[in-house]
Amino acid sequence: LAAPGSQGRIKELGGQHSEWLTATAPGARPLLLRDGMAKLIPAGAKLVFQMHYTPNGTAQSDRSYLGVKFADPKTVKREIAVQHSGTHDFLIPAQAGNHPVESSYTFEQDALLMSVSPHMHLRGKDFVYKLVYADGKEETILDVPQYDFGWQTTYILAEPKRIPKGTKMECLAHFDNSTGNLNNPDPTVDVRYGPQTWEEMCY
Repeated sequence: LAAPGSQGRIKELGGQHSEWLTATAPGARPLLLRDGMAKLIPAGAKLVFQMHYTPNGTAQSDRSYLGVKFADPKTVKREIAVQHSGTHDFLIPAQAGNHPVESSYTFEQDALLMSVSPHMHLRGKDFVYKLVYADGKEETILDVPQYDFGWQTTYILAEPKRIPKGTKMECLAHFDNSTGNLNNPDPTVDVRYGPQTWEEMCY
């Protein structure tokens, strides 16, 4: 989302510090919110689309679109926001078969956790989300032992989970940059963060 009359992005919507409206990827489902929940698009805001294309040798056409269902403000009781626990600061060595990358996010206010969406590229191997509460208690909320770039799904909690302010979400991902990974574009090179499929992400 871009602020009215600006070229930059909005960093704060409704006090939730969110700029991400929605996204899709192979295997992803559409964002469907429960009754009484909605995302805020301020009057005059612009929708900014970021498209990731990879050439395949022939000309292609694109028919991407966004469908929006407008909510009656009188029925909205909770605002939905997207936060991310990610990092750009990593290097996956050539031939590394189980390279760890960590990131974290600390909740700045009480919240309800609705879903989590691990995102890596072709070298992604596994992904674990863990909550660390202020009293030191730890709880694993999602463990994806075999990440598949072809099925980038959002894991929706059966019931929203109450998260107290100050709770830390710790994420641990592993990457397989070895010849044993049949999806690996080139196991002979070190890999860093980047938007292209042959590079890597950790969100």
